[in-house]
Amino acid sequence: MSEKKCRWGILGTAGIAQKNWQSIRNAGNAELVAVSSRDAAKAQDFIDRCSARVPHPVAPRAVGSYEELLASEDVDAVYLPLPTGLRAEWAVKVAEAGKHLLCEKPCGTSLDELDGILAACGEAGVQFMDGVMFMHSDRLPKVREALDDGESIGKLRRIATQFSFCAPDEFLTGNIRMHSDLEPQGCMGDLGWYNLRFILWVMNYQVPRAVTGRLLNASGRDDSPNPVPTEFSGEILFDGDVSASYYCSFLTEHQQFAHLSGTKGNLRLDDFVLPFYGNRIGHTVSNSIFDCDVCDFRMERRETAVQVEEYSSSHPSAQESKLFRTFSGLVLGGTPDSHWPEITRLTQSALMACLESAELGGAEISLG
Repeated sequence: MSEKKCRWGILGTAGIAQKNWQSIRNAGNAELVAVSSRDAAKAQDFIDRCSARVPHPVAPRAVGSYEELLASEDVDAVYLPLPTGLRAEWAVKVAEAGKHLLCEKPCGTSLDELDGILAACGEAGVQFMDGVMFMHSDRLPKVREALDDGESIGKLRRIATQFSFCAPDEFLTGNIRMHSDLEPQGCMGDLGWYNLRFILWVMNYQVPRAVTGRLLNASGRDDSPNPVPTEFSGEILFDGDVSASYYCSFLTEHQQFAHLSGTKGNLRLDDFVLPFYGNRIGHTVSNSIFDCDVCDFRMERRETAVQVEEYSSSHPSAQESKLFRTFSGLVLGGTPDSHWPEITRLTQSALMACLESAELGGAEISLG
């Protein structure tokens, strides 16, 4: 008897769906049965292109409407990579169709939109999860060990994260992320979500006392009704004297670091979102010593590299494969895990508060 698998449909043919075509293939407990678009020919072209690189045992079928995919009896779960401006409507329809929902982030243009999605999933008894891949990496438990051991960094005091890429002109003038109806949160929705999620994860999802946000740059396509954030920064304050900073941008070249500072040392991840290419990923713990002997001043580098055996991408051990493996396991297990919608809601709440702060000139917004 063959092992039961979670049967997937993809609703939309966004670029990120190409990566997750392979993630579903590598999950082991999942199979992709259908890809939908408003145009069946577009769905078939997506299938043909992806199949040429990563064939599935049975090629998924092309579906010419989103409604047809949701009506398919052989689809258990739907991966939803539509633009944020369209996401809430179809996310609710996915849940109402009784399909489990893996939703790209940000999951709505407002907290109210997200609450509508989560309510629909709760009423239907289906699993909800957002598409943050690093949450499923084997690296995070190792980072947690260092946070909790009392020696690697001591008492946590400060978190700093940055995530950016320098977008070419064709992106800034033509990409959907530069249209306020499609992606109104700009770089904050696309990149800042990861900064905020990592900060919240480090803090064991403690609700921040207050946040601030600062819009540093904004622009939009010629057909965009409003500009969208292209460079954004801010601060998050927690009870217990822990503070965090975040920066995200479409205007500075690739960086994705997270730095955790404490009373005894610090911990550094240079690639907390998208691991650098290779078959090992990890972090560095630094416990530098400053030695002063009369005229001799020495800062001694004392670092420990911690690694896990995990491919960065395109492999069954990669974090994106584990995302789909985890989700499929929850579907097959039959009992939704409320942890995932809860942390999505906290992330969206923090994101919206940061944007509100920016609109008010950087004023503190309370979340507590």
